[in-house]
Amino acid sequence: MKLLLDTHALLWWLLADPKLGPAARDLIADPTNDVLVSVASLWEIQVKVRVGKLRADLGDILDAVRDQGFEVVGITPAHLLALGDLPRHHGDPWDHLLIAQAKAEDAVFLSEDRHVPAYPVAFVTCSGSAQAGRGMSAPEPSGPF
Repeated sequence: MKLLLDTHALLWWLLADPKLGPAARDLIADPTNDVLVSVASLWEIQVKVRVGKLRADLGDILDAVRDQGFEVVGITPAHLLALGDLPRHHGDPWDHLLIAQAKAEDAVFLSEDRHVPAYPVAFVTCSGSAQAGRGMSAPEPSGPF
Protein backbone atom coordinates (compact mmCIF):
# COMPACT_ATOMS: atom_id res chain seq x y z
CA MET A 1 0.00 0.00 0.00
CA LYS A 2 1.14 3.55 -0.66
CA LEU A 3 0.73 5.91 2.31
CA LEU A 4 0.97 9.68 2.04
CA LEU A 5 1.65 11.22 5.45
CA ASP A 6 -0.10 14.42 6.49
CA THR A 7 2.34 16.93 7.94
CA HIS A 8 1.31 16.29 11.55
CA ALA A 9 1.55 12.51 11.01
CA LEU A 10 5.11 12.93 9.74
CA LEU A 11 6.09 15.05 12.73
CA TRP A 12 4.38 12.71 15.20
CA TRP A 13 6.25 9.75 13.63
CA LEU A 14 9.61 11.48 13.81
CA LEU A 15 9.02 12.62 17.40
CA ALA A 16 7.57 9.26 18.54
CA ASP A 17 4.52 11.23 19.69
CA PRO A 18 1.78 9.01 21.18
CA LYS A 19 -0.84 10.94 19.17
CA LEU A 20 0.21 8.63 16.35
CA GLY A 21 -1.34 5.38 17.50
CA PRO A 22 0.19 1.90 17.33
CA ALA A 23 -1.85 0.78 14.31
CA ALA A 24 -0.77 3.85 12.30
CA ARG A 25 2.83 3.34 13.44
CA ASP A 26 2.67 -0.27 12.28
CA LEU A 27 1.48 0.86 8.84
CA ILE A 28 4.36 3.32 8.52
CA ALA A 29 6.90 0.77 9.78
CA ASP A 30 5.62 -2.03 7.51
CA PRO A 31 8.37 -2.54 4.90
CA THR A 32 5.78 -3.66 2.33
CA ASN A 33 4.19 -0.18 2.41
CA ASP A 34 5.60 2.73 0.43
CA VAL A 35 5.60 5.83 2.64
CA LEU A 36 5.38 9.14 0.81
CA VAL A 37 6.19 12.59 2.18
CA SER A 38 5.12 15.56 0.13
CA VAL A 39 7.27 18.57 -0.60
CA ALA A 40 4.11 20.46 0.43
CA SER A 41 4.52 19.13 3.99
CA LEU A 42 8.15 20.19 4.04
CA TRP A 43 7.13 23.63 2.79
CA GLU A 44 4.41 23.83 5.46
CA ILE A 45 6.94 22.96 8.17
CA GLN A 46 9.39 25.60 6.94
CA VAL A 47 6.67 28.28 6.75
CA LYS A 48 5.56 27.47 10.31
CA VAL A 49 9.16 27.63 11.52
CA ARG A 50 9.65 31.02 9.86
CA VAL A 51 6.53 32.53 11.45
CA GLY A 52 7.33 31.09 14.88
CA LYS A 53 4.54 28.49 15.08
CA LEU A 54 6.92 25.53 15.12
CA ARG A 55 10.42 24.85 16.38
CA ALA A 56 12.15 22.43 14.05
CA ASP A 57 15.14 22.13 11.77
CA LEU A 58 14.13 21.28 8.22
CA GLY A 59 17.59 19.86 7.47
CA ASP A 60 17.22 17.39 10.34
CA ILE A 61 13.72 16.47 9.14
CA LEU A 62 14.98 15.88 5.60
CA ASP A 63 17.79 13.68 6.94
CA ALA A 64 15.30 11.69 9.04
CA VAL A 65 12.93 11.28 6.09
CA ARG A 66 15.79 9.91 3.96
CA ASP A 67 17.05 7.70 6.81
CA GLN A 68 13.55 6.22 7.20
CA GLY A 69 13.49 5.35 3.50
CA PHE A 70 10.46 7.54 2.83
CA GLU A 71 9.94 8.86 -0.69
CA VAL A 72 9.76 12.64 -1.08
CA VAL A 73 7.07 13.48 -3.62
CA GLY A 74 7.25 16.72 -5.57
CA ILE A 75 4.29 18.67 -6.87
CA THR A 76 3.36 17.61 -10.40
CA PRO A 77 0.84 18.81 -12.98
CA ALA A 78 -1.28 15.71 -12.19
CA HIS A 79 -1.47 16.83 -8.55
CA LEU A 80 -2.56 20.31 -9.59
CA LEU A 81 -5.24 18.90 -11.89
CA ALA A 82 -6.54 16.72 -9.04
CA LEU A 83 -6.52 19.80 -6.80
CA GLY A 84 -8.78 21.60 -9.26
CA ASP A 85 -11.35 18.80 -8.96
CA LEU A 86 -11.58 18.88 -5.15
CA PRO A 87 -14.45 20.52 -3.29
CA ARG A 88 -13.51 23.23 -0.79
CA HIS A 89 -14.73 21.92 2.56
CA HIS A 90 -12.21 23.97 4.51
CA GLY A 91 -9.56 26.59 3.88
CA ASP A 92 -6.18 24.93 4.51
CA PRO A 93 -4.26 25.05 1.20
CA TRP A 94 -1.69 22.48 2.35
CA ASP A 95 -4.40 19.96 3.22
CA HIS A 96 -6.04 20.51 -0.16
CA LEU A 97 -2.79 19.84 -1.98
CA LEU A 98 -1.95 16.78 0.14
CA ILE A 99 -5.41 15.29 -0.47
CA ALA A 100 -5.04 15.94 -4.21
CA GLN A 101 -1.62 14.28 -4.17
CA ALA A 102 -3.00 11.23 -2.36
CA LYS A 103 -5.72 10.92 -5.00
CA ALA A 104 -3.35 11.40 -7.94
CA GLU A 105 -0.77 8.98 -6.48
CA ASP A 106 -3.45 6.40 -5.61
CA ALA A 107 -2.16 6.56 -2.04
CA VAL A 108 -3.94 6.24 1.28
CA PHE A 109 -3.76 9.52 3.19
CA LEU A 110 -2.67 9.15 6.83
CA SER A 111 -4.19 12.07 8.74
CA GLU A 112 -6.08 13.02 11.85
CA ASP A 113 -7.66 16.08 10.18
CA ARG A 114 -11.40 16.17 10.86
CA HIS A 115 -12.14 17.52 7.37
CA VAL A 116 -10.62 14.61 5.43
CA PRO A 117 -13.77 12.41 5.47
CA ALA A 118 -15.56 15.05 3.38
CA TYR A 119 -13.13 14.50 0.49
CA PRO A 120 -13.09 11.67 -2.07
CA VAL A 121 -9.88 10.06 -0.83
CA ALA A 122 -9.05 6.83 0.98
CA PHE A 123 -7.49 7.57 4.33
CA VAL A 124 -6.36 6.11 7.63
CA THR A 125 -6.64 8.04 10.86
CA CYS A 126 -3.63 8.50 13.08
CA SER A 127 -5.24 6.03 15.45
CA GLY A 128 -4.99 3.57 12.55
CA SER A 129 -8.60 3.01 11.50
CA ALA A 130 -9.15 2.69 7.75
CA GLN A 131 -11.70 5.12 6.39
CA ALA A 132 -13.10 6.20 3.07
CA GLY A 133 -13.97 9.71 2.10
CA ARG A 134 -17.11 10.58 0.16
CA GLY A 135 -17.63 8.30 -2.80
CA MET A 136 -14.73 6.01 -1.88
CA SER A 137 -14.39 2.55 -0.42
CA ALA A 138 -12.17 2.03 2.59
CA PRO A 139 -8.60 0.91 1.85
CA GLU A 140 -7.76 -2.70 2.40
CA PRO A 141 -5.82 -2.78 5.66
CA SER A 142 -2.48 -4.47 5.85
CA GLY A 143 -0.51 -5.40 8.89
CA PRO A 144 -2.13 -5.84 12.30
CA PHE A 145 -5.77 -5.06 11.38
